[in-house]
Amino acid sequence: MTNGAGAPDYESERILNEYLLFHYGQPEEILPYDFGPREALGFPLRTVKECLRTADLPADARALDLGCAVGRSSFELARYCAEVLAIDFSAIFIQAAQTLQRVGKLEYKIKQIGSLEKPAVANVPGEIDRNRVQFEIGDAHGNPHKFEPFDVVHAANLLCRMADPGLLLRRFKDLVKPGGQLILATPHTWLEEYTPAKNWPGAADGVKDPSEALKCDLLPNFELLAEQDMPFLIREHARKFQWSVARATVWRRRG
Repeated sequence: MTNGAGAPDYESERILNEYLLFHYGQPEEILPYDFGPREALGFPLRTVKECLRTADLPADARALDLGCAVGRSSFELARYCAEVLAIDFSAIFIQAAQTLQRVGKLEYKIKQIGSLEKPAVANVPGEIDRNRVQFEIGDAHGNPHKFEPFDVVHAANLLCRMADPGLLLRRFKDLVKPGGQLILATPHTWLEEYTPAKNWPGAADGVKDPSEALKCDLLPNFELLAEQDMPFLIREHARKFQWSVARATVWRRRG
């Protein structure tokens, strides 16, 4: 779920382990307490399960997962789509996802306290056809015309890690087939270390709410079908967590 622009940490083993846990960890591995925000678990599954309109998909549906990180949402899309192309800027993330695609599992480490770690295994659910998914290193800023339009485009927690999110927002019309679905989720954590302030949604037009500015960019070519707040939890170690709330929106391509 990253684009990597301005984000060298996304090539580190520490971040890789955190994301493998975020995507594939069991609830008790991520949150080892009998209290805490359990509704924030399973985010990579929920962005597909709660947002994708499966009844509207053709039998041979093709999906594009932009900023796929280590791939759990990509595999979830493969439950409903005949073909899934999954793209991320991070080489270490894609290498891990490709291993999961080939083997179905991958060993990693969960950080406890200090230098203490414990072994864990990321597993792709056995009922998913992993052969439907193809993982590639790629840049979401790149030219979308190398891809044919898709029935589904999924981009979770990507926009606010891009140097120029407006470029991708304008290109979605070329990436999604008429009648196709666009699933976006972003916590709107806009930081200049990733995105120059002049490129934050709405900055050029004086719109202060990036969420509303994002809608303005999409509405000429898309119809808004649904939106909801979607919390997520990333564990750094046994006593430190990142709790965030993404705004998830579902769109249908006009035309």
